[in-house]
Order: sequence, then structure tokens, then C-alpha cells
Amino acid sequence: MFYIGPHISIAKGFKKAAETAVDIDANTFQFFSRNPRGGNAKKFDEKDISEFQKIRKEHNFGPILAHAPYTMNLAGVKDEVYEFANIVIKKDIERMDSLGIEYMCFHPGSHVGSGVEAGIEKIVKALNLALTGEENITILLETMAGKGTEIGTCFEQIKEIIDRVERNEKLGVCLDTCHIFSAGYDIVNDLDGVIDEFDRVIGLDRLKTIHFNDSMMPFGSKKDRHAPIGEGEIGIDAFINILEHPKLKGIPLFLETPFDDEGHKSEIKMIKGLIEAK
Repeated sequence: MFYIGPHISIAKGFKKAAETAVDIDANTFQFFSRNPRGGNAKKFDEKDISEFQKIRKEHNFGPILAHAPYTMNLAGVKDEVYEFANIVIKKDIERMDSLGIEYMCFHPGSHVGSGVEAGIEKIVKALNLALTGEENITILLETMAGKGTEIGTCFEQIKEIIDRVERNEKLGVCLDTCHIFSAGYDIVNDLDGVIDEFDRVIGLDRLKTIHFNDSMMPFGSKKDRHAPIGEGEIGIDAFINILEHPKLKGIPLFLETPFDDEGHKSEIKMIKGLIEAK
């Protein structure tokens, strides 16, 4: 089954977000688990959630992806930053799990000068405190572009975090095409090699979702700037190869491209057309 959808705001409720997904011919979507630039969490309305679940079922939606807020830095150096991140990851795992959301992804964090190993230690500690092993939801570490002091810019760092978490059966990976291209993984000229490396280091069984984004910045730039599919440095041919690759079949695709709902509707139509043309 082919699942694709964009990031959709839940400001007007989950029902409205699901209706928007249907209107733009998506069969899944991503949303923020709480205010992405702050700490506020939306209070759930039972009727809204019930209607959202009904729409999901009626339209055969694929897995839904929640995205943790950008303000959550599990590798933070300052005590207040780290404490806030610990509270958010634990609370949002509980909140998203209660809604029946299949996946929640997060940026692993930035060590802010303390070093990669110190940052990984903090991320592992936070995940060990947050995960009980009783969750239905799977928590995904997102691959990062490498700007500043980001952790998760190579597959080995992601692997180390997963290996050191006690309840790592609850962990997976969200691969961002823009990020790994900017980090130096050549998905344009050597997609097979990148997929094989991911499988060797992490294991393809951990790859649960793909952030399907082109890049405004050149290969290896370590900069995170998303572009519409086919309009950036990655280019349309590389995305066709991703869509056709047998080892990536069935993995849900989530668009974080710079469009409004109508723009995403056109982009989804274009992507579906590429598949149908084959």
C-alpha cells in the first residue's frame, strides 16, 4: 500500500486535519504533538478524537506521525532545558499513545558543545526514563542534516542511541531525505549504497517512516532547508528511484515541503502520477 501525506495543523482539531487530508487526496498526515516553538500542549476533545478516528477508518488511512516540538532538546546542557525535554518526551509519548497514533518522531538533540558522547548519554537516559515498554506507539529518531552540534547526523549515532536504550523494541527511525542528502549520504547517485549502509548499520526493520523532502542546499552542505519535490538539489529522478525502490515499498511518506494545503494537493497528485506512469 502507498501512503503519503503532508504536515497538517491540528489547531482546529483532529477531525478538521483528517478532513483536510481527505480533501487533498492524502491517506495519512503528520502533526505536531504540541506547540513546536513553545511548551503548550493542546487539550483533547473526546468528540473531536472520535470523529477523527472514524474518518481514519472510513478512508483507510495509513499510520499517523506525530512530530515532537523543536524546543525539546534531549541532549541539552542547561538543567532547565534538559528537564523540560524529559517532561515533554514522557508526556507526549503518553498523550500520543492514548490517541492511537502509530509513530512519534523527534530530533535527537544538540549537544551545544558538550560533545557527541555526552549528548548521546543524555538522550539515552531520557528515553530510558520515558519508555515503559507497555506503549503501542513507536518512537522514531529522525536523521539530521548536521548543522551546528546536532546529533543523529550519521547512522552510527542513531544506532548507538538505539542500542543503549533498554526498551529499544519501541524505537525506530524516520529518514529525512533532505537531511541525509545534506549530511553527505548520496541518495542521488548511490541510493542503493545508502540503503545498504542503513541496513548494515541500523537495520531496515527500524526504518518506519520517510520525510519526503527535496533540498534547497547542495550535497554535503550540513544545512536544513527543504524544497518542493523535484525543485531542489536532490531532483525528481532521485525521488522516482526512492518511490520505485523495492526495499522502501510500503514505508509511509510525509511531506514537509513549503506549501499550503492546495500546494500539497498538487504535489501529491504529481507524486502519484510518477508512480502511475510506471
